[in-house]
Amino acid sequence: MTMRSPFTCVLWDVDGTLVDASDGILRRLTTALEHFGKPAPTRDELVHWIGPPMFNSFQDNVGMTPEQATEAVAYYRTLGKADGYTTGARLYPGVAEIIADLDTARIAQATASSKPEVQVVALMEHFDLAPHMTAMVGSTPDEKTLASKSDIVAEALRRLHAAGVDTSRPVLIGDRHHDVEGGAAQGVPVIFVRWGFSWPHEADGASAAVEDAAQLRALLLIDEESASHAD
Repeated sequence: MTMRSPFTCVLWDVDGTLVDASDGILRRLTTALEHFGKPAPTRDELVHWIGPPMFNSFQDNVGMTPEQATEAVAYYRTLGKADGYTTGARLYPGVAEIIADLDTARIAQATASSKPEVQVVALMEHFDLAPHMTAMVGSTPDEKTLASKSDIVAEALRRLHAAGVDTSRPVLIGDRHHDVEGGAAQGVPVIFVRWGFSWPHEADGASAAVEDAAQLRALLLIDEESASHAD
C-alpha cells in the first residue's frame, strides 16, 4: 500500500497528544505544591496544568510570583529527574502506528512541545519514536528562553528546514488552545485531538478536530490506490 499526505511535514505536541504522563505529573505536582504550602490539584484540575509551560501555571493556578514560580519549576524538575521522565507514561492508542506510517511515507516529523526538551527526547526514545523524528523540539530548561508554543513551533520548523525538509505545508497536532494559538501565530494549521486534557471550546480555531487515532490518520495519510479508484 502506497501512502501519501496532504502535508509535507507533521509537528507533534507531546503531553496529551502523544503521551499520557498524567500520573507522574499529578504525583510530582502534589509533592511540589505541598512543599511550597499550596493546595495540591485533583486529577480533574490537571487540565489547568498540562499543556502550558509550568512557569506560567505556577503563577496562574496558585498565584505565585515570577520569582516563586522559578523556584517551584526548579524544584518540580528535580522531582522529575529523580522520578524518571518516563515513569508511568503511556502512549495514546494508535499514535505510534500513525508516526511509523508517516515515516514510511517519507513525511518528515518533529515534536513541538512545551515540555522541556530533555524530557521530550527521553520520552521519544523510551517509546521508540525517536528514529521517526527528524527533530525533537521542546522548551529550554528554564521554560522562559524558549517556552511559548509559537516560538517552539517556529523552532521546530527551523530545524526541519535546516535538515532539508520541505516545510511549505506543515501541520501541528495538539490538544490545547495553546497549540491552536501557537500554530496560528506561525501560519500552521492545527488538527485538534480530543483525547488529551482540554475543554471542548479549546478546539475553536483549529482546522479540524478528531476523536480518535483513526480519524486523525484519515486526515494525515491517504491510500493512493483508494484515491485513484475514487477518481
